[in-house]
Amino acid sequence: MATVAEPVEQLLYRPEEAAKALRIGRSMVYEEIRLGRLQTVRIGRRRLVPPEYIERYVELLKREAEATA
Repeated sequence: MATVAEPVEQLLYRPEEAAKALRIGRSMVYEEIRLGRLQTVRIGRRRLVPPEYIERYVELLKREAEATA
């Protein structure tokens, strides 16, 4: 009897994947990382974005939108 593997929750996103999830460009993601607005973790030379940091970034954007409204 074959079992179907359940999809594994993605724990870390490459910047390109984070850009796709946020619906913004790759260069914008790198700019936001450079500015410290989107946090990352490093594994060796790789820079990766945990989902909770993407959520924090979205909350930051919401707060900024409310402040200017």
